[in-house]
Amino acid sequence: MNPPNDRHLTIIGAGLAGAVLATLLARRGWDVEVYEKRDDPRKRDLERGRSINLALAERGRNALRQAGADEAVMAQAVMMRGRMVHFADGRTDLQRYGRDDSEVIWSVHRGELNRILLDIAERAGARLHFDLGLQSVDFDNRIAHYGGRDGQSRAIPFRTLIGADGAGSSLRQAMAAETDLRERSDFLDHSYKELEIPPSPGGDFLIEPNALHIWPRGRYMCIALPNDEQTFTVTLFLPNAADPEAGVPGFDTIRTGADARALFDREFPDASALIPRLEQDFDGNPTGVLGTLYLDRWHLDGRAVLVGDAAHAMVPFHGQGMNCAFEDCVALAEHLDRTADRATAFAAFQAERLPNARAIQHMALENYLEMRDRVDDDDYLIQRALERLLAERHPDRFVPRYAMVTFRHIPYAVALERGNIQRELLVELTRGHQRLDTLDWDSVDAAVRARLASLPGDDRPA
Repeated sequence: MNPPNDRHLTIIGAGLAGAVLATLLARRGWDVEVYEKRDDPRKRDLERGRSINLALAERGRNALRQAGADEAVMAQAVMMRGRMVHFADGRTDLQRYGRDDSEVIWSVHRGELNRILLDIAERAGARLHFDLGLQSVDFDNRIAHYGGRDGQSRAIPFRTLIGADGAGSSLRQAMAAETDLRERSDFLDHSYKELEIPPSPGGDFLIEPNALHIWPRGRYMCIALPNDEQTFTVTLFLPNAADPEAGVPGFDTIRTGADARALFDREFPDASALIPRLEQDFDGNPTGVLGTLYLDRWHLDGRAVLVGDAAHAMVPFHGQGMNCAFEDCVALAEHLDRTADRATAFAAFQAERLPNARAIQHMALENYLEMRDRVDDDDYLIQRALERLLAERHPDRFVPRYAMVTFRHIPYAVALERGNIQRELLVELTRGHQRLDTLDWDSVDAAVRARLASLPGDDRPA
């Protein structure tokens, strides 16, 4: 087989990041081939029980706009204005994500999104190959070996391999055999299980559709995200091991659908009443693990580079895994535009994205604690109320960290650093106060001006 041409790139993985990257590169004139170990997901649903819903935010939409995919994706998305908190006493409270409906996130179905993006990648000119998983790589001779269900191995030349094949990346394993990527994984002592709230008999949503629902219970919780077919995907998060003394259940004690029904009836009764197939879903869906993947090196000179979860998998609690991966795709395409030397492009890509990936990984872990432990806490609620007011009084200085991450293009690392300063300020200003009307607003405004420099101009798209 003839070696590929100078504009050839091979992407491993036809998931969300692989499909977006293939489109971005093909639209720039690259000769793109994509290899995927699974069957074509457009032929059948392959995602049962696996993180079905994803939260699409501005960073992800920016990539979709560049790929010409935003309109098709948004036709399937459901707006979420904020967190609908379901308190243990039965009360509910909508905690908005942003100022108004211009600052929202969108629930999208993983499987449907993948199918849309693959169609668009093909129309852009990318060539897709399914049922061909990467088995090994001869980096010296630039030969990749693929295998499918027929048991036959295929040796295919490459110029550059791009790993968009997820947290269990086969390309990353091949690269690690060549050089030390300084890889490490940290797993939470929690796991998750997917369930479903069906539509009403009349085909409507059974609960408020334009919100991400949360039932926080301290060291465990469940959440529900809407789908465009009027269902909700419910995710139960539990410790792997119960703590009986603290009254905290775990997957070692909640083993069966009957156990899960008893837990829901006791701790999430309003949700339990909405899930008629809870027992079947619990018994039939896999238990998912939650972990963070860290690498200090994402590329092997100009021969291979990793993007998305293959380079920096994270826990899902900030809703930024997909958005961060899509932002990677935009950055990598831009670095390849800037120089003909791929090793230089990949080194620059890593230098830009690695510190930002570390920042959002950290914030995702923090957000888990916030979601399960703090959203129904009185101190947290007064700090949130002050945060909203300071964002109105000082829009050029005080931008909530969630807004920086979700509605802006501010680098994640900047959002983390600035968010930490703002959080310290909120704690200091509300200490000893139970209501905002007891604050000395002159002192509050002076503290904001003293601690926070003005942000650069609005980086959101017009």
